[in-house]
Amino acid sequence: MQRPTADIEAICVCQARKPQRYSSVESMGTRYPVLSETRTMGDSTVGGYVKDMPRRPKPAARWLLALTWPTGIALTSWDYMWRTTVMHRNESVEGAVAAHLPPPHPGGADDTEVQPAQDGTGPLFHRLYSTRIREAELSPTALMARLKMDLNQAAPTKFARFQRVMGDGPHLGLGDEYVVRMPGPWDGPVRVIAEDERSFRLATLVGHLEAGQIEFRAYADDGVVAFEIESWARSGDRLSNLLYHKIRMAKEVQLHMWTSFLEGVTALSGGRLTGGVTIETQRVENPFGRAA
Repeated sequence: MQRPTADIEAICVCQARKPQRYSSVESMGTRYPVLSETRTMGDSTVGGYVKDMPRRPKPAARWLLALTWPTGIALTSWDYMWRTTVMHRNESVEGAVAAHLPPPHPGGADDTEVQPAQDGTGPLFHRLYSTRIREAELSPTALMARLKMDLNQAAPTKFARFQRVMGDGPHLGLGDEYVVRMPGPWDGPVRVIAEDERSFRLATLVGHLEAGQIEFRAYADDGVVAFEIESWARSGDRLSNLLYHKIRMAKEVQLHMWTSFLEGVTALSGGRLTGGVTIETQRVENPFGRAA
């Protein structure tokens, strides 16, 4: 026979179960150790940047990943074939080195795990992607503020997406880290090392296919809004150099990525692209005085 339930037993005290906080960021099919330093994310403190923060994979993992490249390349190539934006391309080999070296990192920038151009392989490519936007509904400052809220507003998200893995502010900020996700081998971790009201600059981190920096900026120019993407980079390793400089496959993927980004910025501004997109490339064979 069931005994009567005591009053004290009839009271159920329910406590919400606190889920375990975690962040699992997979990049290039491998996991990496967490750094020993501590940073704050939201209302909790975790060791290192992010659990499983993408870093350089082992050589075997890179070659296994290469088996997936044809699918990613096919998707990107299909989109590239149907491009209608006019592009003005110019490439030259430069003998003068100083004018094409990446700018120094600002004081106070976190250089942990940064992969500078000095550590890269092959020639240094100094590239400038630019366009002019007429009838823009946003000023250069307002356009940059809108873009910093979510870089994917301008990114060609059918084949490329910015995933923020460090930083929890309402918009892009100094020290934030992203992984640029693309089909195939193009994923790349970056960190914000400089930022003001009309620009921001990213540095590549260990594990990126490139070694260097890239800057995004907007400014007023003769009644229109000008937007530029300027990069200073070398290949991250010999395999990347083969894809980028020798076969030129990665180079075309990159060009398609940033040209599409400029189209996205134009749409975000509410204006219209004027004169297409200009791509200026200067190649420096031995930027640091030694053969790579």
